[in-house]
Amino acid sequence: MDNDIQIRLIQEDDRVFLDMPDSPDNPCISCGACCQHFRISFYCGELTGGSGGFVPVELATMLNPVMACMKGTEAGGARCIALQGTVGQPGIACAIYANRPTPCREFPTWFDDGSPNPDCQRLRAAIGLPPLQAVAPAQAGTDCCKPLLEGEPAPPYAVTHALNRHQP
Repeated sequence: MDNDIQIRLIQEDDRVFLDMPDSPDNPCISCGACCQHFRISFYCGELTGGSGGFVPVELATMLNPVMACMKGTEAGGARCIALQGTVGQPGIACAIYANRPTPCREFPTWFDDGSPNPDCQRLRAAIGLPPLQAVAPAQAGTDCCKPLLEGEPAPPYAVTHALNRHQP
């Protein structure tokens, strides 16, 4: 397995966003179960259209004056409008991955100790996928830009984030 499968991006407010590279070691690109199970709710300030947000407003439903959710997930247990492909099959992807809302950015496949997320395990089992194996803690949470900020040589995956440590 690739050493850097789950990349941690530390935000200025200390929130941790997770990025998963497009690689054969990424279990998400043949799963997508979380994207059809959870209601994906988030603060409406993340929507485009005047607030400076990044989630396309046309793909969201307002839940109340301050909260929105991705269309299709309003009641939970249904597919997100941004999910493309067949759940549980190779090639499943998010059409707005770079602009996905915070809950999607914060959902870990593995925890910092390297153990698989039990919700991920449960959802994978529900669609017939094998469980994920634990990984070394360094594989579970690599901060892609830490070496750049500390003056060390940049690992290959850091190129995509090139000093955008605090960029969502």
